[in-house]
Amino acid sequence: MTSPERNEASLSSRRVTRRSFFESVSGGIYGAALASLLKSDLAAVESTVAQPESLTAPRRIHDMRPRPPHFEPAAKSVIQLFMNGGPSQMDLFDPKIELEKNHGKAHFEKIASELESPTQAGTIMKSHFKFARHGECGADVSELMPHFAKVVDDVAFIRSMYTTNLTHEPALFKIHTGQMISGLPVMGSWITYGLGSVNQNLPGYVVLEDPLGLPVNHEMAWKSGYLPPVYQGTRFRSTGSPVLNLAPEFEEPEEVTKLERQLIGALDRRHRAQRFGQPQLAARIASYELAARMQMAASDALDVSQETEQTRELYGVGKKPTDSYGRRCLIARRLVERGVRFVQLFIDFQIWDHHSNIENGLRSACARTDQPIAALITDLKRRGLLDETLIVWGGEFGRLPIAQVGGGTRTVGRDHNKNAMATWMAGGGVKGGITYGATDELGFAAVENKVAVQDWHATILHQIGLDHHDLYYERNGLKDRLTGTFEARVVKEILV
Repeated sequence: MTSPERNEASLSSRRVTRRSFFESVSGGIYGAALASLLKSDLAAVESTVAQPESLTAPRRIHDMRPRPPHFEPAAKSVIQLFMNGGPSQMDLFDPKIELEKNHGKAHFEKIASELESPTQAGTIMKSHFKFARHGECGADVSELMPHFAKVVDDVAFIRSMYTTNLTHEPALFKIHTGQMISGLPVMGSWITYGLGSVNQNLPGYVVLEDPLGLPVNHEMAWKSGYLPPVYQGTRFRSTGSPVLNLAPEFEEPEEVTKLERQLIGALDRRHRAQRFGQPQLAARIASYELAARMQMAASDALDVSQETEQTRELYGVGKKPTDSYGRRCLIARRLVERGVRFVQLFIDFQIWDHHSNIENGLRSACARTDQPIAALITDLKRRGLLDETLIVWGGEFGRLPIAQVGGGTRTVGRDHNKNAMATWMAGGGVKGGITYGATDELGFAAVENKVAVQDWHATILHQIGLDHHDLYYERNGLKDRLTGTFEARVVKEILV
């Protein structure tokens, strides 16, 4: 064979035909490139054609459109009244006679391994406050909560809840995300991921922060973690403009504004179509579109001046020390009234973290929150909204039955306690006027009908129509859930 003939034969053997391409395309760079192209093409088709979804199927398109629940829900919305710092259960809802009998006795050796500050451990300490039974149910409530004592027949108390860490940061992550590490989705994000939003002019998940300070974990308390960022909480301010830069700098004719938004929307869609698989970009575009729709809706929802003077007085708006929290509780009612799925109220950093001066500290915390919370329950009930709104109250852990002393102060407090905490729920298909579970004789540990944080999460999800097993997000080949791998149970004993 001549040299030219040999060269032609060699080229023919290396020439890629249609058949040889598909025979070898499954491996190497060919395969990676083709997979990338096909992924983009399929995604483009998927984004333009409505795809049927089963209720338990992984989400294909991430937005805030309403999605059917797994089953008929008892509640349409959730209001979480989060009590930053760890309220003392034996000083609020779980009185203990044995604390009175054994006041001043040593107890350190029996619980030494459960103390965050063992060098400051004192003796058994009785409550500084008097208790009385209230309502037809005869619920025990501290003298610090006279307003709340009037609505206990609408409340289900859980005295037997516990957690797994006695330090604020991991305990906060646990109560919000189900695990003690950062970077995971919070409960409000899971709920909006599962159900979307009824009102497309307002966020599905609203955070009403305290103007006096953020919680310990700051914005991590309402982040969506590995869920697409469209599901994270939206912060609203209770005074002034609800969202910074919400209103336009100058007014334009309505038709001009409409055309401008249509043009921006078209450009955004083209930009997004060329950049598939970037949830941050999708969330940012969605947030701009929502901001445009919110210009009227948010300002209206947060305008408590539209309420009657009697209603504002009920919440304590306009007077100290209830104005700030009362205003936010009233706004929470106005938001769920308008279809917001999840409203979360925080209060002033660590208002319930009383390592010292617990007597004055608890008085102050209750004075700020007692009337507004009772008003929220009363107002929802009289408007026929309590049955469809689930209210949950509680912190990240409880307090110890012994005193905490030292730290350069003569007053005493209580250290953190992960073994027992008191919480309550109201409305949204929850039985009123019951007390579930119990702690030991000193209030140190839950011993009867114990409720884990994951059980608490499962119960809240159940009331809003979500099965905690079927609410998952596929990540790294696993189905991640709010309740994780824990065998959580719905606390049906407190449900209607």
